[in-house]
Order: sequence, then structure tokens, then C-alpha cells
Amino acid sequence: MNHLVIMAGGIGSRFWPMSTPQCPKQFLDIMGTGRTMIQQTCDRFGSLIDMSHVWVVTSKNFRDLVAEQLQGIDPQHILLEPCMRNTAPCLAYVSWKIQREDPDAAIFVAASDHLVTDTAQFQRCVAQGIDFVRQGERILTLGMKPTRPETGYGYIEQGEANAEATGSEPIYRLASFREKPDLATAQQYLATGRYTWNSGMFIWTVGTIVNELRQHAPEIAAVMDQIAPALFTPEEQAKVDELYATFPKISIDYAVMEKTQIASVMPAEFGWSDLGTWGSLHTLLPQDADGNAVVGDQVKMIESQGCMVRMPAGKQVVIQGLNDVIVSEHNGVLLICKLSDEQRIKEWHD
Repeated sequence: MNHLVIMAGGIGSRFWPMSTPQCPKQFLDIMGTGRTMIQQTCDRFGSLIDMSHVWVVTSKNFRDLVAEQLQGIDPQHILLEPCMRNTAPCLAYVSWKIQREDPDAAIFVAASDHLVTDTAQFQRCVAQGIDFVRQGERILTLGMKPTRPETGYGYIEQGEANAEATGSEPIYRLASFREKPDLATAQQYLATGRYTWNSGMFIWTVGTIVNELRQHAPEIAAVMDQIAPALFTPEEQAKVDELYATFPKISIDYAVMEKTQIASVMPAEFGWSDLGTWGSLHTLLPQDADGNAVVGDQVKMIESQGCMVRMPAGKQVVIQGLNDVIVSEHNGVLLICKLSDEQRIKEWHD
């Protein structure tokens, strides 16, 4: 069967005051659509993956939020991290569990707080990618075709075309990962046409990723093998709580993707954003003639340009004479700051 793994442990500090440690952005309706980010993450898979095969790895503090927002999820599929150890340990934990339940599983790994606007194209890419990894020992990552020389994303360099790939979307051997570049380097990447943004979306079979973790991250596999006897028993959480902090703190990119010899990349284009900042939301929402993006049903913009405004429904607000400013209120907390200073937001609150 096809399984979906959603990583939902982040705190979204740059989206304050909406996103807080008690209820971070993945559990909020940032876009004003009536669905939270984690709900939208599930929704976009349509019939490709059933709710009975959805797994969420999150903080122990967010168990009730996950259960409340993803109706029908198996409680055994909500995996609770006692501490943050980056993505490799969290993906090892969920992979060991999935292998126990479904040894033939194909897995799509997604973040809980990303945006996709072209769901139909997304589903076509997912279906082709799952078919690709089921044909052998293969790992596939979805690289987003860059639309600008973005310095806030990592990049993936594509190698030669993968001759084993079939389907409408081309697939290439993965040549290398590149860290977030400076502007000049990002411009060079775009000019070559061989680089995509690193979206953090992966497709693999459970047997493949477990084998790759054993080969390239044996210290992670060793901890999982200690936890394994307790999986799906009443002792599981206690064993995880006891041993989780002994995992190395490392991303799946460093632990596996930069070492494996079986990785490929599919350049894709389906309106993706990691929705990491208020500025990214501003670029994605519809804007008025003055470049203002507004979420809120009673917001009036006067002689203002380039603003990002997010207000609660029913909150009457008049904004006059502001340019390139973020205005957001949530639970009685008001933020007003320059869009150019949005990276500092996480410094301004506890």
C-alpha cells in the first residue's frame, strides 16, 4: 500500500503571533481557506493514500491537535518525539513502524506546513514517483523548478537522465545537494537549468529506506533496533522517551541523501512553497492593485502599498499610509513590522 508520512514537529517561529509553541503554523489556517496546513497536506493526496495509511511524527505536546484535525487517523500512527533530533531519527522511527505493519509499503514523506496550489499536477507527480520507486532499490526526491534566484532554499543538482524512468515527467540521477547560496551563486544555478529547489519531499519503499539507514547511518539504526521490540506495545512510548535523545541530531539529507548511490530527482512544478515567512505568504496570496495581500473580511487599506495583513474574521481594521509592512493579530497579540525585517520576528517573542 501507499503510505504518507507527515513531519509535524516544528514551531514556526517566523509566523508569530499566529504561530506559537503551543499551536504552531501547521495546525493553523494561515491562508484563510477553512483548512489548516496539516489538513491541506492530507487533502492534496486525494485517493492516492487512504487516511488509514497516514502517519504523523510530531512533538508529544501536539498529539491532541493531530488527532483532532486529522479525523480517522490511527492513534498508533501518531508518533510522539520527546525531543527534537532533526529529520533522520524521526524518519527512522516511522519507517521501522511502517515496516512492521506493511513490509511492502511505498512511502511519501511530506512536511506539514508546505503549500501546493496545483493539486492535480502534484498528484500526477506523486503517482509517477511511487511507481518509479516500486520498480527497484530507488529513492526519489521532488525538486521544485526555481522561479527566481532564491537564497532561502537549498538546491539539488541533477545529473544525467535516469534511463530506467518512465512517465510524463523526466527523472534524473541526483548529482549533489547544495546549501543555501548567496545571490550570485543562486543566479548561476538558474542560468545552468540543472538545479532545483530542495523541497524536502521524498518517495521510497520502506525496505529501501531501512536498508539505506542501516548502511549510511548505523548509529541511528542501532538505536531503532533497541526500540524495535517495544513497537506497537504499551511500552513503546516509554522506550522512545528513554532512548530518543541518544539519536544523533542529523537531517535525512546528511544522513542518507548525500551518501546514497540510488537517489534520483524529479524536477516538478505544482505551485510549491515552504511558506516559511510572512513574506512568502505575501507573494502567494492574491494582491490588490497596490500590492497588498489581505486575509480578513473587514480590513480596509488606504494609501498603503506592498503590505501583508492577516487579521481574524470579524475584526474591523483600517490601515492608512503603510508601505511594505506586516500587520497581524492573533489572540490579542498585534505585530506590526517591516517586511524586510521578517527574519527578526523569531527574536522578538518568547
